[in-house]
Amino acid sequence: MAAGGKNGKRPLLGAHMPIAGGVAQAPIRGAEVGCECIQIFTRSARQWASKPYTDEEVRAFRRHRQQAGIRIVVAHDSYLLNLGAPDAALRRKSVAGFIDELQRCEMLGIPYLIAHPGSHVGSGEAAGIRTIARSIDEVHAACPGFKARVALELTAGQGTNLGCSFDQMRRIFDSVRRSDLMRLCVDTEHAFAAGYDLRTEEGYQRTFSELSEMIGIERLAAFHLNDSKKPLGSHVDRHEHIGKGQIGLQAFRRLLNDPRFAGLPMCLETPKGPDLREDKENLATLRSLFVDQSI
Repeated sequence: MAAGGKNGKRPLLGAHMPIAGGVAQAPIRGAEVGCECIQIFTRSARQWASKPYTDEEVRAFRRHRQQAGIRIVVAHDSYLLNLGAPDAALRRKSVAGFIDELQRCEMLGIPYLIAHPGSHVGSGEAAGIRTIARSIDEVHAACPGFKARVALELTAGQGTNLGCSFDQMRRIFDSVRRSDLMRLCVDTEHAFAAGYDLRTEEGYQRTFSELSEMIGIERLAAFHLNDSKKPLGSHVDRHEHIGKGQIGLQAFRRLLNDPRFAGLPMCLETPKGPDLREDKENLATLRSLFVDQSI
């Protein structure tokens, strides 16, 4: 696990960076807005087809990351994939795409591929969990010995999306043969929309006590830091700028100063324009919440 801040006493802060012009450009963009960590797509998130990396692309990515001082990079999978699809053709296509993305992570030295577990699309929760586990089993079988890990992301539970509670996520983990390889990503907006009230001390402690009991704090790989446009328990996935949504600043203050999460990457996925100005503003807001400004 990467050390956080100057002396490992706080989490790493960053944002999702675009890969226009190639993945090697992402670390440079991250450094320009003040990121310590970044999240990327390993290929276009909205197209099935993608060109393989060249050796030079891989070398450039690793070189730029080092030069930019980006401490850790995580990846997010394509929006097209559904590892829980009851349609056999779509599931096979999704598994193949996911294998390709995990292979790209391994090439780039990215430790975690973050993914929404999948949607059951009417087949039901139990069937969906079985399908997701089967898909991940196939991914693991195709990628033996990989250092890159699958990190399933807590979802808002919109539509038929699975993984909107730690209990449901535990059932997915437990259904995977190599559950020991599985990791978790918590998105603050998704958690709030799913019904976890991070705004109060009681709600915050209850949330992470449940996570600890169901999954284990040690299996946390990353956080997504997003405020919410929609109210608690809405099950709607709509991100807002930090402190300008329904969650508010106090929840982020608790999270950033929680010693259990020191060293973990925490990436923004808030709305932004092409100049990434909003990322700078949100990162400044987050950094203002550290109790000890010396770290």
